[in-house]
Amino acid sequence: MGMRELEISDQNLTIYELDDVYDAVTGHTCTGSWIWDSALFLSQWLVTSSFDLQAKFVLELGAGLGLPGLMAAKLGANRVMLTDVAQLLHGLRKNVDVNGLENRVEAREIVWGFSEGSRTDGELGKFDVVLMSDVFYDMAETTALGRTLKRVCGGETMVLAASEIRCWSGECLGGLVSQGFEVVELPSHVECECDALVGGGGVDKFAIYRLIPPTK
Repeated sequence: MGMRELEISDQNLTIYELDDVYDAVTGHTCTGSWIWDSALFLSQWLVTSSFDLQAKFVLELGAGLGLPGLMAAKLGANRVMLTDVAQLLHGLRKNVDVNGLENRVEAREIVWGFSEGSRTDGELGKFDVVLMSDVFYDMAETTALGRTLKRVCGGETMVLAASEIRCWSGECLGGLVSQGFEVVELPSHVECECDALVGGGGVDKFAIYRLIPPTK
């Protein structure tokens, strides 16, 4: 388990990456075991934007190691729920504890798309803000994600998703549009600091989207 000390603008976080978590079906390392560049990009966007997180109830879907959700807590969110598959929960809880945020941040399992009333997304309630990074990679998963979003969003919920721009990202976003979501790409004010954080690949290959859920 490697440790990374991150300084994003004036905010500091310690994140432990995982090296021993595997998908039970494929046998491959779980992709949420390390920090993805989109999570860094979204965290930088939250720090440098005018978006107000004070006293908000925040959900992070597909949290992995929880970087954007933890940043939301640092920026004043009243309560944050980090969610992912069961194998990643111990890593999420460690990152909550090492940053001293256990009084406002919790980690829970969510399996996207389960039917209403299951022990997954049906009992969570509604959130003020939903954060996601690098979740647009598979159409079947995107369909399930859309169902979960509809259950956790109220009329005023702000859904923010950061993504590296790939050929299949547009297909997944189109799948959400077909479920009734409106997709709006937000202006990016993220500058050279994040360019260095994401390994020199250039922030122009990343985007922040606002997803507006259908009203019915």
